[in-house]
Amino acid sequence: MGALADRFWETKRLDEMSREEWEAVCDGCGKCCLHKLEDDVTGEIYPTNVACRLLDRRTGRCKDYRHRHAYVPECVRLTPRALATIDWLPVTCAYRLLANGEKLRDWHYLISGDPDSVHKAGISVKGWTVSEDEAGDLEHHIVEREL
Repeated sequence: MGALADRFWETKRLDEMSREEWEAVCDGCGKCCLHKLEDDVTGEIYPTNVACRLLDRRTGRCKDYRHRHAYVPECVRLTPRALATIDWLPVTCAYRLLANGEKLRDWHYLISGDPDSVHKAGISVKGWTVSEDEAGDLEHHIVEREL
């Protein structure tokens, strides 16, 4: 990984970031990798505690990010353009915050310098998810917590 400019996220729009900068913005919470259910009538999204099989539930990172679409074809490729149409990203998502002109949270590793700060702050999926291989019916895993 090359050197990132100091506090680049404060001086660049998301669509101006290099691939390396874009990837660095991810806070590693893993919430976008949780299965969601959509009500066919209302369109309302219901989050679950069921993690994609590629999510490392200890680190909040994809086990095979580069090849994830080969294993999970429906995995969304997050881009600045896609942000405008995705309404299920967690309220704490760094991409969502920056797209809305907000600042990164103190627990984001680009601010704290500690990649584990997202876990220490209780923001990540660490410790409260189940694997999709063990979950069964997703309707039994809807969570009330705000994502």
